[in-house]
Amino acid sequence: MSGPVLVERVRAGVASLTLNRPEKRNALSAELVRALAEALERAAEDATVRVVTLAGAGQDFCAGADLVELGRIADMGREESLRDARSLGDLFRTMRSHPRPLVALVHGRALAGGCGLATACDLVLAREDAELGYPEVHLGFVPALVMTVLRRKVGEGRAFEMVALGRRYGAGAAREIGIVNAVFPEATWKAETVRWVSDLASLPPGALRLAKGLLYELDGLDFDRALERAAEVNAEARASAECREGVRRFLERSRARGAREGGRA
Repeated sequence: MSGPVLVERVRAGVASLTLNRPEKRNALSAELVRALAEALERAAEDATVRVVTLAGAGQDFCAGADLVELGRIADMGREESLRDARSLGDLFRTMRSHPRPLVALVHGRALAGGCGLATACDLVLAREDAELGYPEVHLGFVPALVMTVLRRKVGEGRAFEMVALGRRYGAGAAREIGIVNAVFPEATWKAETVRWVSDLASLPPGALRLAKGLLYELDGLDFDRALERAAEVNAEARASAECREGVRRFLERSRARGAREGGRA
């Protein structure tokens, strides 16, 4: 299969996107960024998709920018650099506003822009051999776009530590910091991630969409407006067919359990 991003339907409700430049450790290029944004937009339009996973082909998730791209970036003028940076910013915006949960499946190295790509997903599952970090400072560079996401996930002090020192973190340490949600051993990696993602895909998609949208929307609201917006989402959720059906099933189970317990009394 060819193309910088492979798109598959791996099971019911799950769309799998795979960075497909294994010979380059899935390094970010302008073509890959465009292809990923397009694949995400198509997944957003597909009502049968409930969860989108993002993985890397070969030995690594994504080891950062392509060396050829780095050389090109160094020679760019300000306006061209700004256009290039905005393209990655647009990708992060697409990921944050995407109506489905995005789950990064990280193995091997996820460094610099690759770590940023994982961090921009809603959830990150890491194999125990994963290595994550933002080493750009060692090149005199700044992971500027990534910081808009990173500081929201881990707080200002920890975010500054990560970008200022440029350290690499193992999967366990990354989980303690807060950029990884779960870590699995290599022997059970596939089974565990399939179970994890399948469980997520089995949940009511409308509720997940509302929860994701509200969570990120709260960023820019003061406390009073946040409470008001939360009340609006609460009311919208209550009025949904998903919620009515969920409440009906819950009440039926409760009545059945009560009848059984009453019969044993």
